[in-house]
Amino acid sequence: MKDTHDDRSFEQDVYDVVRAIPEGRVTSYGAIAKVLGAARASRRVGWVLNKSFGAQPPVPAYRVVNRLGMLTGAIHFPADQPMAAQLKAEGVVIENDTVVDFGARFWDPMTEL
Repeated sequence: MKDTHDDRSFEQDVYDVVRAIPEGRVTSYGAIAKVLGAARASRRVGWVLNKSFGAQPPVPAYRVVNRLGMLTGAIHFPADQPMAAQLKAEGVVIENDTVVDFGARFWDPMTEL
């Protein structure tokens, strides 16, 4: 992935990484930022994903959680597409808004891309 400060390129790069996350797996905002060469930009990744609803092709933003496996972005999801429900539909177990067995479900873009 390229290191860039251009907002449009960064947004597209975030979308590309998130689209690569396999079904039933999750990654973190920080892992995405790191693979894009912007390790301290995890919040920026979150802001990009907040704008991803309706993007084509779809961006499975529900597969991105915080570094502890918590669904911190869940409040931003449309009421008809709750984050937890989408993860559960892929077989991810959620308890107390946190991915159960986060370590086993974690997909690291640094080693997978």
